[in-house]
Amino acid sequence: MKVPRYLSASLSIASVQYGDIDSATRLFSSTANKSNYIYTAMFKGLISNNMTEKVFDLLDEMEIKPDSFTLAILFKACAELANDRAIKIGRKLLDEMPENYRNNNNAVLNSAMHMLMKFGDIQRYVENKMFEKALDIFEQIHLNFDSVTYTVVFNACAGLANDRAIKIGQKLFDEMPENYRNDNVVLSSALHMLMKFGDIQNAERIFRSNKKKDIITYNALINGYNLNDESSKCFKILEEMRHEGIVPNDITWNILIGACSQIGMIHRCEYIIDRIPLDIQNKRQIQNSLIDMRGKCGSVEKVQIAFKSIDDRDTVTYNTMINAFGLNGMGSEAIQLYKQMPNYLRDEVSHICVLNACSHSGLVHEARNIFDEITFKTEKIITIMIDSLSRLFLFDEAQKLIDNYEKTNKPY
Repeated sequence: MKVPRYLSASLSIASVQYGDIDSATRLFSSTANKSNYIYTAMFKGLISNNMTEKVFDLLDEMEIKPDSFTLAILFKACAELANDRAIKIGRKLLDEMPENYRNNNNAVLNSAMHMLMKFGDIQRYVENKMFEKALDIFEQIHLNFDSVTYTVVFNACAGLANDRAIKIGQKLFDEMPENYRNDNVVLSSALHMLMKFGDIQNAERIFRSNKKKDIITYNALINGYNLNDESSKCFKILEEMRHEGIVPNDITWNILIGACSQIGMIHRCEYIIDRIPLDIQNKRQIQNSLIDMRGKCGSVEKVQIAFKSIDDRDTVTYNTMINAFGLNGMGSEAIQLYKQMPNYLRDEVSHICVLNACSHSGLVHEARNIFDEITFKTEKIITIMIDSLSRLFLFDEAQKLIDNYEKTNKPY
C-alpha cells in the first residue's frame, strides 16, 4: 500500500527525532515531492546523530532550492565538518544564497557567519594580510556580531587602513553595542584600528573612557603612539602604568624598545633597558629588539656584546646585527657576519640588509659578488642592488639590471 505523502513525511520526521535513522531514511526515500520542511527535518536528524556527511549526500539529490530554514541547517552542517567537501559546499551555498536572505534573515546570516568562522576564512584572510577579502565577506553578510567577529573585522580594517576600511571600521565601532565597549580585547582591536587610521584623538577618548584598563589596552595605546611617531607619549604612559599598578609584559617592553629606536636617544634607551626585568631581557625577541635599538642609536660596541651573548641566534638576530653594522657604516663587518651566518637561516631580509650595508659603505664589488650568489632574486633584492650601483654613478650597469628584470616581469 502506498503511504500518503503527508503521513510519510510525518513518520519520517518522527523516526529521525527518535534516532531511528534507518526507518527515517526508508520513509524519506519513499516520499514523493519532498518539501524543504522534510529535508530540514532529515538534515537535523542526521546532524544530531553524528551523520553529517550524509547531509551532503542528500543535498546532492535535492531537486528544490533550499529555503532559509534549510540553508541555516546546511550551513551548520558545513561548519560542523569543515572538511574540503563541506568548505566547497558551504561557499557554493553562500554564493547562490538569495539577496533577500543576506539583509534581513539573522538566523541564516548567523549560521553562515559561524560557518565562515569555523572555516577560518575571515581570520585566515587577516592573518595572511588579505584584508580586502576579509572585508568582502563582512559586506556580504550583515548580522549581529560577537566579540570574535568584531575583533577580526577591526583587525582587517586596521591592516587595510584605506578609505573603504576607515568607513567600515568607524561605522562598525559607532554602532557597536555598549556591552562590547567594556570588552578589553574588542576595545583594544578598535583602538589599534583607530590608531592605524591616524585618529589619535578618538583612540585616546575610547581609552580614557574605559573603566577597567588592563595590560592589553595599555599595550594597544602605546603601540598606537609608536605607529604615529608619538614616541614621547609612550614613556608618559609607562609612568601612568606604574602609578596604576599595571605591570608591563614583554609585549610592552618590545613596543617601548621600538619607541626608543625611533627617537634614537641613547640615554632614554639605557633608562628603558635598566627597567626591563632580567627574565624578560633574556627572551630572544627582546634581545633582537635591543640589538636593533642600540644599532639605531649608534651604540655599536654594546650591540656586538649583546649579539655575542646570544647562544641560540635565529634569522632575526643575524639580520638585525647585519643591519646595525650597515646603519653605522661598517659594511665590511656586515659582510663578514653575513658569510658566517648559516645558509639555512638566510632569507630575503638577510640579503637586503647586507646589500644595503654594501651600498652605504661603497662596497660595490662585494655587493656584486653577493648578488650573483643569491639564487632567488626578489624585486626588493634587485632594487637594493640597483641602488648600490646608482650611488656610485654606475647607471649603465643599473639600467642593464632593470632591463634584464623587465624581460620576465612586466613593468606596472
